[in-house]
Amino acid sequence: MADVIILIPARMASTRLPGKPLLDIAGEPMIVHVMRRAQAARLGPVVVATDSEVIAACVEKAGGRAVMTRADHASGSDRIFEALEVADPRPGSAIIVNVQGDLPTLAPSDLAAAIEPLADPAVDIATLAAEITQADERTDPNVVKLVGTPVAGRRLRALYFTRAAAPAGEGPLYHHIGLYAFRRTALARFVALAPSPLERREKLEQLRALEAGMRIDATIVDSVPLGVDTPADLERARAILGRGKDKP
Repeated sequence: MADVIILIPARMASTRLPGKPLLDIAGEPMIVHVMRRAQAARLGPVVVATDSEVIAACVEKAGGRAVMTRADHASGSDRIFEALEVADPRPGSAIIVNVQGDLPTLAPSDLAAAIEPLADPAVDIATLAAEITQADERTDPNVVKLVGTPVAGRRLRALYFTRAAAPAGEGPLYHHIGLYAFRRTALARFVALAPSPLERREKLEQLRALEAGMRIDATIVDSVPLGVDTPADLERARAILGRGKDKP
């Protein structure tokens, strides 16, 4: 596989959890947990992209690298594209992995699995999915579903992403995990596109790529990492990591 760089966008502005990246989980800020899990994957350098000097200082104190970006980016993809120009201007990295900064239980092995579809030259963007096992999640609009067709083993070609329960009929539904591995050229193309009609309707950024004819494939993994969006999520993360479980 070509050179890989992992970029973690992080910002302080969160309406439900102010200062989210710096919230303490088992003695360390959340952003540090995510950074260390990305480092444990051993795919390539890990860089935090942030508009906050406080976050940058926290990352650097923990031995990591941070790159400052503008504060007005509309999405994490835009933020990592700006950071990429600073972190790897050669350009040397052919694959850029965008890891959300609120996934403190992310398994390093899942990060490695995320880039596997890019071994296929027809794939522009790679991501992750996991089968939904809880009945209430099938209709939960906060659980984004990937509608895809099997292409090889534990791999799906994405046909659509939706907040609705889809597809209809008997069979598994897949929870989309919002982690993306881009070819460098695909990331440059994606951030240059305007928001698309279905993206606006579903409020799902990845639909912009599909509407533009870009191919997204997903590796199926066994579980969904805990995304920390609410105080309840934060307490769950503290319980999991405070007990020493789910170590990277």
